[in-house]
Amino acid sequence: MHVVVTGSSRGIGRELKARLTERGDRVTGTSRDHSSGTRLDVSDPGQQARFAAQIKGDPVDLLICNAGVYLDKSMALKDYTAEVWAKSLAVNVTGVFLTVQAMLPNLKLAEAPKIAIISSQMASHARAPGGSYAYRASKAAALNIGRNLATDLKPEGIAVGIYHPGWVRTDMGGQDGDISVQECALGLINEFDVLSLDTTGCFHTWDGQVHAY
Repeated sequence: MHVVVTGSSRGIGRELKARLTERGDRVTGTSRDHSSGTRLDVSDPGQQARFAAQIKGDPVDLLICNAGVYLDKSMALKDYTAEVWAKSLAVNVTGVFLTVQAMLPNLKLAEAPKIAIISSQMASHARAPGGSYAYRASKAAALNIGRNLATDLKPEGIAVGIYHPGWVRTDMGGQDGDISVQECALGLINEFDVLSLDTTGCFHTWDGQVHAY
């Protein structure tokens, strides 16, 4: 199986790449620099086009849209700037859409293609504890994109799942997280494996629970 993982130079993405490779999948990892094999700033249309050209004609069985930023962690309301909003939306929202758009020809070449979008429980409208406005809004938008892609791509035979990876002990999540990056990756991979056209559009947690929208 050929898997493309964006944002695979650290944290969850790096662990997903390692675990998938370990089990025998062929994994193409991307990052904003060259530390993960292929350079790809997901918010840059030019880099997306170059990446698509590099793997043109190569089927992609699973696309994992993992790249993301959390720029406003613990940020006070008064400290928000247009730049924080623009960067958050460019990577976490536009980046997801551009990646799917660029990889669509490769996905269509696979037998049972899947797209996994890493969102967050912070995208849920059922939870509103305040703060992290840009991150919450961007992850909510990523969830919305995934839900609508599931509708549009189902006739093409492409399943789409959206996932909360848990509060993970990474640089982004901090060391107070509930689970290790290893637990997260193994749980997510199991979720990706069982994703199908019957469950397309799902919003699940890393351990298979249905998450409230």
